[in-house]
Amino acid sequence: MTTSKLTLISHPLCPFVQRAAIVLLEKGVAFDRIDVDLADKPDWFMALSPTGKVPLLKVERQDGRDAILFESMVICEYLEETQGGGKLYPEDALSRARQRAWIEYGTATLADAWQFLNAKDRATADAKRAAFHGRLERLEEALEQGPYFAGPTFSMVDAVFAPLFRYFDLIDPGVTQTIFQGLPRVRRWRHALALRESVLAAVGQDYGHRFKQHLAGHQALLAG
Repeated sequence: MTTSKLTLISHPLCPFVQRAAIVLLEKGVAFDRIDVDLADKPDWFMALSPTGKVPLLKVERQDGRDAILFESMVICEYLEETQGGGKLYPEDALSRARQRAWIEYGTATLADAWQFLNAKDRATADAKRAAFHGRLERLEEALEQGPYFAGPTFSMVDAVFAPLFRYFDLIDPGVTQTIFQGLPRVRRWRHALALRESVLAAVGQDYGHRFKQHLAGHQALLAG
């Protein structure tokens, strides 16, 4: 286990940052957090980030030189391999591979959800809501007894889906109810994740306000 000082470079609304924050919190790792304005990226951030995106994890090494990790799942897997706390991947290779596959699925699901949430016209909203609901139907088939993805133990898949589900606590409850209708396992999973301490602590207290401001600023249908 490493004892390097860790700094998470983030944005208050980024769901990919939340993945890394949830893993850090699950493992009980002390870390600093620095938010950047992605609409006006500072020069120091652009010098560190090859993609111009968050999250970044700055790892202070013993030789005094900082290592910079980018891409959320790279950061999460580094933390899994180097930090203590509960393991977020199963020991069994097949189960671990299955979880990694559903993590990839989670990223694609997030894209459909985000396009639905930010849709400015009814046709786009309806198409993306149908696409997102279809992805949830596949998850309904894959879920086990719960309360988490693979049963009673919180895993890396849960860290990936929790930021996605958080959005649906913040929009019109009628819209959310329609999307999750007929998906009892997904609904139970979503509610269990919403109550998880690490999920709650991964965002600031003003997250809901910031997200609603984002929708309004993008003139999304759901802003109203």
